[in-house]
Amino acid sequence: MTSAPQRPQADRLTEEYYTAVRVPPDVAALASVPDTLAPGSPAKVGILDLAFALRGGRTELVGRYQKTPLQIMRPLWIDPALPGMAYVYLMATGGGIAQADRYRMDFRCGPDTEVHLTTQAATKIFRMEHDYATQRVHLTADAGAYVEYLPDPLIPFADARFYQHTEVTVAPGATVLVGDTLTAGRLARGERHAYRLLATDLRIRRPDGTLLALDTLRLAPGRPGSGVLGPGVFAGHDHVASLFAVTDRVPAARLADTLHEALAGLGVLYGVSVLPRDCGAWVRLLDDSPVRVADAHRAAWHAVRRLLTGHPAPDLRKP
Repeated sequence: MTSAPQRPQADRLTEEYYTAVRVPPDVAALASVPDTLAPGSPAKVGILDLAFALRGGRTELVGRYQKTPLQIMRPLWIDPALPGMAYVYLMATGGGIAQADRYRMDFRCGPDTEVHLTTQAATKIFRMEHDYATQRVHLTADAGAYVEYLPDPLIPFADARFYQHTEVTVAPGATVLVGDTLTAGRLARGERHAYRLLATDLRIRRPDGTLLALDTLRLAPGRPGSGVLGPGVFAGHDHVASLFAVTDRVPAARLADTLHEALAGLGVLYGVSVLPRDCGAWVRLLDDSPVRVADAHRAAWHAVRRLLTGHPAPDLRKP
């Protein structure tokens, strides 16, 4: 399997390209015409399409298309243990996601590439009075690739309306780590589950369509029986984080044991399980402290990185 060729620019600017497919009914019901900029207007569509290939022993960015407000600067090679690994910081010039925004990001990682993708800062989802915002993420890892997609937390403001669909395609022989963290809101301002609606879907599959993992979240705090604080979601805490690791480099049980060992004694509530078809393992952790959650999530990532590559993770410093 090889990475798909670059799309013509005109194709990326069509509504079908950047609009989320199968928007959940509760989100779609909020559709309306804003009294500001409508969906599809300038600055309301953010697109990032990146392709990576192995060149001379180093992972290089060989294809890039970006449309404000989404952008990157350039890859960095900052890991002394894995000098060929490309580190890419994803940025949004608007400071956050606003009503009627439509974002799409594609990351195509070719055979034997090593790529780390993260955001420059937390993603803020602003207050919305009309319509909603969506973000599509597509990540493809070809055989032999090692890819980490570890964005900073999502922070939904009061009355935010947001849907994110993440599609990860992992070829046999590839390794992908996907992480996420969600907060209950702007806690310092007293906003705790004050958003209108938050929905996310994560699908991990093989190139032939075989489904490996599916994680679905639907949060509507104002709706009776929505269960935002229930045991399967926040369980009364302010922060929830997950890490999925799909790989065939080590047995799934060993990967799960490594996650257990990394998180034991850190003081957070967590659960670890192997993924279907023994394709890897995943962990979900909960706590009221953003510092403890971030430290635990980092500890899980570091432990998995060392197990799968034999090397520690670098110290990533962000502004």
